[in-house]
Amino acid sequence: MADKKFIDDREQLEKLAPMLRAPIKRQVFVCTGKSCSAVGSADVKAEFVRILEAKGLRQGKEKKGRNPMGEVLLTECGSIGFCSVGTAVMVHPDGVLYGQVTKEDVPEIIEKHIEKGETVERLALMTLPEPAA
Repeated sequence: MADKKFIDDREQLEKLAPMLRAPIKRQVFVCTGKSCSAVGSADVKAEFVRILEAKGLRQGKEKKGRNPMGEVLLTECGSIGFCSVGTAVMVHPDGVLYGQVTKEDVPEIIEKHIEKGETVERLALMTLPEPAA
């Protein structure tokens, strides 16, 4: 097995990972674990994909319908910790964890939280505390 090579040249890193140049503001995690899948997490994720890409907000390769300079990373994950009240969604770095999210809730989360920075209180189960400075 070849030794792992550490790349310290920023220009080379950006060539390999163009997202390093993107003005990313938020990362949205959608749980697609067993419990969340049972209550429609695939539909929730698909709606995030549809709307974020239509608005040009989703960061990623243009050939995949995304925006290389998009502000939002959309990430599928196995668990956020609210398995019994799925579909769970977390918006980082805001630390807001939403529960019982349905496909119909996604436009509101994108409009209010992603675009305006306002928590959707009716779905918010908790906000993680900010780290001490």
